[in-house]
Amino acid sequence: MPEEHGVTHAGSPTWLVPAVIVLGIVALVGVGVGWNATTRAHDTQQTLGADLKTMRENFTHNLDALQQRLAESEKTNGELQSDLGVVTKRLRLTQGELQKAREESARMRDENAQQLAAMDTAVKTELASKASNEEVKAVSGEVSGVKTDLDATKQSLQMAKSEMGTLIARNHEQIEQLRRLGERDYVEFTVDGRNKPQKVSNITVTLRSANPKRNQFSIRLGVDDLNVEKRNRTVNEPIFFYTRGAKQPMEIVVNQVVKDKIVGYLSIPKVLSQTAAGD
Repeated sequence: MPEEHGVTHAGSPTWLVPAVIVLGIVALVGVGVGWNATTRAHDTQQTLGADLKTMRENFTHNLDALQQRLAESEKTNGELQSDLGVVTKRLRLTQGELQKAREESARMRDENAQQLAAMDTAVKTELASKASNEEVKAVSGEVSGVKTDLDATKQSLQMAKSEMGTLIARNHEQIEQLRRLGERDYVEFTVDGRNKPQKVSNITVTLRSANPKRNQFSIRLGVDDLNVEKRNRTVNEPIFFYTRGAKQPMEIVVNQVVKDKIVGYLSIPKVLSQTAAGD
C-alpha cells in the first residue's frame, strides 16, 4: 500500500485577528481620550487666560485707585502741614501779643498808680491850704440860708391867712415862697375853656362860668368819684374840701379870672402827697 504523505499549509494563527481588533479598539479609545484631553486642556487654557486677563485688569484698576488715593493722601497731608504751620505761626503771634498786652497793662497800672498818688497828694495839699476858706464859705452859706428863711418868713407874715390858718398866695412868687416853707405841696393850674374837665393832681377841675368884671367864678370839683359845685366864688378866696379818709383838707385858690379862663393853685397836705406817692 502506498505511503501517504501529509501536506502542511502555512497560515496565520487564529488569535491574530482578535488581537488586531482589540488593538484597533484600544487605539481608537486612546485617540478619543487624547482628543478629549486636548480639548479640555484647550478650554482650560482659554479659561485660565481669561481669568489671568481679568486679574490683570483688576490689579491694574486697583493699582490706579491706590495710587490716586496715595496722591490724595499726600495732598491732604501737605495741606494739614501747611495749616499746622499757619496755626503755629498764629499761636506764636498770639502769645507775643498776649505778652505785649500784659506788659502794656502793667505799665498802665503803674502809671495810673503814680497819677493817683500825685492826685492824692495834690488834693490833700489843696484841701489843707483851702480848709479855712471853705469853712468861711460854709459859714457864709449858712448865714445866707438863714437870711433867705427870714426873708421868706417876713414875706409870709404879710400874706393873708385863711380860716384854716393856711397862708393864701396871690401870685406865682408867693406860691414859690409857700413851697420853700415846706408845710404843704402846691400844684399850679390853668383851666382854659368852659365845661372842659382838667386833671389837677388827684382831682378834676371844671370851669362852669367866669365873670372877670366881678372877679367871680363857678367851678365843679371831681373828688373821689363825686362832683362838688362851688358857685360864685371870688378871686383869692380859699375853697376847702376833704378827700376820702383825709384828716386835713385840700385847698384850691383861684388868683386870676378872665373870659372863660381861670388861673390858680391847689394846696395839698404833706400827708396826702406822701400817701399818693406810696400808692
